[in-house]
Amino acid sequence: MSANAAAFDPFGEDYQADPPASLRWSRDEEPVFYSPSLGYWVVTRYDDVKAVFRDNVTFSPSIALEKITPVSEEATATLAKYGYAMNRTLVNEDEPEHMPRRRVLMEPFTPEQLAHHEPMVRRLVREYVDRFVDAGKADLVDELLWEVPLTVALHFLGVPEEDMATLRKYSIAHTVNTWGRPSPEQQVEVAENVGRFWQYAGTVLDKLRKDPSGHGWMPYSIRAQREHPDVITDSYLHSMMMAGIVAAHETTANAAANAIKLLLENREVWEEICADPGLIPGAVEECLRHSGSVAAWRRLVTRDTTIGGVPVPRGAKLLIVNSSANRDERHFDDPDEVDIRRDNATDHLTFGYGSHQCLGRNLARMELQVFLEELTRRLPHLELVPGQKFSYVPNTSFRGPEHLWVHWDPAANPERKDPSILAARQPVRIGEPSKRTVTHTVTVLSAERAADDVVELTLAAADGKPLPKWSPGAHIDLELGDVSRQYSLCGDPADRTTYRIAVLKDPDSRGGSRYVHENLRPGSTLTLRGPRNHFRLDPAARHYIFVAGGIGITPIIAMADRVKAAGGSYELHYCGRRTTAMALLDRCRRDHGDRLHLHCSTAGTRLDVAALLAEPAEGTQIYACGPDRLLTALEDASAHWPGDALHVEHFTTTQRVLDPSVEHAFDVELADSGRTVRVAADQTVLAALRAAGVDVPSDCEEGLCGTCEAPVLGGEVDHRDVVLTKSERAAGTKMMTCCSRARGGRITLGL
Repeated sequence: MSANAAAFDPFGEDYQADPPASLRWSRDEEPVFYSPSLGYWVVTRYDDVKAVFRDNVTFSPSIALEKITPVSEEATATLAKYGYAMNRTLVNEDEPEHMPRRRVLMEPFTPEQLAHHEPMVRRLVREYVDRFVDAGKADLVDELLWEVPLTVALHFLGVPEEDMATLRKYSIAHTVNTWGRPSPEQQVEVAENVGRFWQYAGTVLDKLRKDPSGHGWMPYSIRAQREHPDVITDSYLHSMMMAGIVAAHETTANAAANAIKLLLENREVWEEICADPGLIPGAVEECLRHSGSVAAWRRLVTRDTTIGGVPVPRGAKLLIVNSSANRDERHFDDPDEVDIRRDNATDHLTFGYGSHQCLGRNLARMELQVFLEELTRRLPHLELVPGQKFSYVPNTSFRGPEHLWVHWDPAANPERKDPSILAARQPVRIGEPSKRTVTHTVTVLSAERAADDVVELTLAAADGKPLPKWSPGAHIDLELGDVSRQYSLCGDPADRTTYRIAVLKDPDSRGGSRYVHENLRPGSTLTLRGPRNHFRLDPAARHYIFVAGGIGITPIIAMADRVKAAGGSYELHYCGRRTTAMALLDRCRRDHGDRLHLHCSTAGTRLDVAALLAEPAEGTQIYACGPDRLLTALEDASAHWPGDALHVEHFTTTQRVLDPSVEHAFDVELADSGRTVRVAADQTVLAALRAAGVDVPSDCEEGLCGTCEAPVLGGEVDHRDVVLTKSERAAGTKMMTCCSRARGGRITLGL
């Protein structure tokens, strides 16, 4: 046991103020360690935390609501006098009981059902902000961020709105009782409040049973009990009533306070979302990643196993610190930075993962978006009161400042000059944000002729900040009038001041290339998404064969540059009709000299693909981008090569509109959650999963980009994407949910 492990104290000031920062040493040196003071094994890295969440058989959730601090006999007796019998809920029950209950109870959490709550959330936030907008100073926790989520929670549950202060006291007591370390003197007082909370939950439940016809999750659950009495028992309903009040509001209240505090501490980011409300969904996701309200969860090990290569015995208790995982640089670039355009922010584990992922996550996302929209529109000049000390209720798992003091100049409130801003509404996304919401504004620095009908653009961030990192093979998406188009980056990845792309004017353009050639000039501004890379260069190859056809040179030249800089072995084949139409040709000649092989149709030097790939070479990788005819020829000529030797990037998709008279319906089994989702004949897997409340990231939704990839555990896939390699298709272990389908009646995904 290391000194750091022996000294670890989750109730100490460092962990309470910033759990992931306090565990940086662990992620770097000892990602799985035993804490003697806690009696738990602690898990801190992203991959390990996700693996624990994923396997809820080896890692049972049964101790998630167990008191982390043993309490006195007097406190136990106090709970007993109230008949306290908190037992199993969706949070802490094992299979096979868990999933049948989750399936029966989840309909109110689907995006379609949650959409009905948005007007009420907006109205509440507006009313509460109205109370203090002209005051010039407020404690946002006391005056907005606690009561609104509590009111929303009660509304969602279908529970009458009772005294807010009392319920707040009960909720905090429940948190301290379960995840805190109350002193012996505090334990009896905490037990009294928890007991009263239990009694209150039972009283409300009895009232609802008399007439369960109303709206809300609890009346819905009571009605469902009549059809499934063995699945939803009386004791289960009582436990869910109490746990639901806490789960539905406390984590959201804390998440909102954390988010606003984080954004105001990063003033430039706050000002960005004030200027562009379209950035709010991405900002919410990044705040949940960087400073979420759920710091850690607990699991019980049911068999001898290993986590991250560390042996962990059966019976061990785990503290899985998902907030630490969310700042793991092995998964997130520059994880301590606040980047509201982060490409993989939605990978965060704040809501857990797998079959026990938080059911209410999309309700929380909605509330956070509305909070930020209202405050950034009405109080963009909001600032943290300097010098305030932030305090947190000491516990292992939930965190948010108890108070958040802000101030502003009421005379500068925008609505005083323009009352019409109060009528504005930013569309709220109910569910995981699409990567299409992550945008940058860029300026065209230059637009120069690169070849016949080819223009090379140099782009820079409009705010002068460094652009996001990228690697060879990456592309960006540009919003061009009414269309969005993808273009490969062809500049220097080390230069974060500019991006470079080359665009061919296509006579059959659907609007993208024509817009670039006819409308873009130095000084033009554009909206950009990305970069993203689904055409990555394997750094371990012994030799590279690069093949570019026409404008397909753009990703290929960046790859050749990288291999040359690393001193690797490669050859570059560039194909075109005539040299005057070959973009970046002078650069290819200058930088790649005798490695460059030109193949010009008009010169009679067309590439002999069959001869080029006649003999498979061990350790050789082929990377190609160009017209479909060239790529098809390469696929045919490399059929006798290892299945993973050829990597291609297409310009266009082969996806077709689904014809229900030709397609068939099938079932998708979700292995991690135990659910089964029906995919209709005219529906994509992606659409069916989203309709069922399963978050799957996506972007192009044409089978081009690879964002919506899902692991396949069983069943045969009808691959319709242009992303996967031949060997990947043959292996059948992954699919693109936006376009590919099941060949049979059932397929199993690792979701």
